[in-house]
Amino acid sequence: MAKRKREGAGQDPTPAGLLPQKKFYRQRAHANPFSDHSLDYPASPADIDWSQHYPAHPGKVPEFADVGCGFGGLLIALAPQFPDTLMLGLEIRVQVSQYVHDRIAALRVTHANDDGKQYENVSVVRANAMKFLPNYFTKHSLSSLFFLFPDPHFKSRKHKARIISPTLLAEYAYVLRPGGIVYTITDVKDLHEWMKLHLTNFPLFEPVDEDTLRAEGKGTIIDAVYRSTEEGKKVESNKGEKWLACFRRIEARR
Repeated sequence: MAKRKREGAGQDPTPAGLLPQKKFYRQRAHANPFSDHSLDYPASPADIDWSQHYPAHPGKVPEFADVGCGFGGLLIALAPQFPDTLMLGLEIRVQVSQYVHDRIAALRVTHANDDGKQYENVSVVRANAMKFLPNYFTKHSLSSLFFLFPDPHFKSRKHKARIISPTLLAEYAYVLRPGGIVYTITDVKDLHEWMKLHLTNFPLFEPVDEDTLRAEGKGTIIDAVYRSTEEGKKVESNKGEKWLACFRRIEARR
């Protein structure tokens, strides 16, 4: 195995000798979600043995899902804060999902003797969430759904590939329980307005402001949404703006 070193000293909880280096996991920044990717996916959530992902939590299923989790920054930040909540990252890119897998494995090894077995509550799958999200999650099983710095697909003809769209919102409402929260953030204002518009117009979501969420005890999640991802750190380093929009899953109106 290649010699490993710490990435971002003081920012990652994995010791220098175990942290996977991104230079060994080179991959294009984005993947076409409509391409015929070679993916193994379950026929239904009932076919998944979650104990293989979370051996320390038998019988439990994920409650947080990070769609397009990238290099896993949000998952790693939240895992110690919510040790009894299972979290799953979904990432379509082969090398990037492998990096997250290896990063989690390293964290589990180095924290194996800690109280509570840190990072045993987080895992990742290589998956195309635009096609197969209901194959992983049952109805109303999620309490939090994250879309952090998604591909903006700037050209109008590419907007159909945006992760927030009218057709996909029905699936997100299906897997998210009433009261659950959709978190979105981006540094592209046009995309922010797009996501906010479509979520506002969908009858099973209502906007919820940041102050309300913090008052409800979700400040730790909001802080991680802003600052934990690689993209978020780049935007902050470049003194760019970030636009947050959050929505609550509501009961169907009769």
